[in-house]
Amino acid sequence: MLINDHMENVKQYNIPKAQLIIADIPYNVGNNAYASSPQWYEGGDRENGESKLANKSFFRGDENFNVYNFFMFATRMLRPEPKETGKSPCMIVFCEFEQQFELIQFGKEHGLPHYLNLVFYKNYSPQVLKANQRIVGNAEYAVLFYRDKLPKFNNNGRMVFNCLEYKRDTETPKVHPTQKSIHVIRNLIELFTDPGDVVIDPCAGSGVTLLAAECLGRKSYGFECKREFCHAFESTIAKCVQTELFTGAQ
Repeated sequence: MLINDHMENVKQYNIPKAQLIIADIPYNVGNNAYASSPQWYEGGDRENGESKLANKSFFRGDENFNVYNFFMFATRMLRPEPKETGKSPCMIVFCEFEQQFELIQFGKEHGLPHYLNLVFYKNYSPQVLKANQRIVGNAEYAVLFYRDKLPKFNNNGRMVFNCLEYKRDTETPKVHPTQKSIHVIRNLIELFTDPGDVVIDPCAGSGVTLLAAECLGRKSYGFECKREFCHAFESTIAKCVQTELFTGAQ
């Protein structure tokens, strides 16, 4: 379920508590959102001049995202810590590199004192401009938060490193500028939840997290303020739940 509303209005919707919260929060990069990306120029070619994306942020108001309120939401919506071990909930927040340190501090202040940093490495980079003059970035960052007991962990006997592959998503229709790979989200949901568990995305964007959760038999709820992305989810992304392409993907 994708709700066209702000996460702070959650009380209106009678949503159950989550085993896993996944959020890709605004990175507060301001008007440098497309820096080093070929999208800065028309047709990706510098000789064509700057595009309408030059000196633009991804969304209006991104710089004003309230991290404190976000953690207030997470504290309320995560399941209580169970008595049993191996069943505790957790939250994963994708973020810009320097945001990690602010998020860790907020986590400690809101009852999520334990964390693990995650790095997702790609075999490609969006930072192609001036690539012959400098090292380009190919990583996405996230922080996993939990209370006192280690979260539920379905590793199936394998060792899982905190540096994980970011498998490129060439199947899911792209309707959002910062849309995450469904393969990455599926992997996280499988690791930290069981079928029937609740997954919540407070900053749902394209709704890919909801799609991945539904394909895996989890109950999903998301909040997205921008109506155009909610429409894109209903008209494009949600339909993928019915396709063999996604229900059978690994």
